[in-house]
Amino acid sequence: MVSLTTPVCDFGWKAADFSLPGVDGRNWTLHDAMGPNGLLVMFICNHCPYVQAIRPRLVRDLTALRQHGIHAIAIMSNDPVDYPEDGFDNMKAVAAEFGFPFPYVIDETQAVAKAYDAVCTPDFFGFNRDFALQYRGRFDASRKETAPEDARRDLYEAMKMVAETQRGPAEQIAGMGCSIKWKAP
Repeated sequence: MVSLTTPVCDFGWKAADFSLPGVDGRNWTLHDAMGPNGLLVMFICNHCPYVQAIRPRLVRDLTALRQHGIHAIAIMSNDPVDYPEDGFDNMKAVAAEFGFPFPYVIDETQAVAKAYDAVCTPDFFGFNRDFALQYRGRFDASRKETAPEDARRDLYEAMKMVAETQRGPAEQIAGMGCSIKWKAP
């Protein structure tokens, strides 16, 4: 497992569109997922300990952000042949187990991960209602272990700011996670 950090936020970068199958049986596009005040596009998977460490808090914070008009979509771009725990049936099971309040979709060709320059799981892209990037930072201080309960909620605070002002914070702490598991060429 290779641990990587995300690049700094490229403010204003426009979200790339997609159409991906979800565990709920429907195809999701960027426009379908958008909330009235913004959208969090996140690259996650099932097997990564960095993602596992935040799943309950992710559900808590994204449920709360819906009250502010921020919706979310989770994209799984890993190669499920080499990482069967990330396969579609297991995605369905994880989404059900944790009660994901957002679509969980699979990027089988990995084209969406490449279009976003996603580097790791988790990798967060927070957009305002105009699909302009405003946040590319960490969830919180969690790494492979969950941060203390009183840890600053970096992603929640940033996306709440986007909901209120359509701008993200100028100072952002890079996210960290497992490298995306690319398919062999």
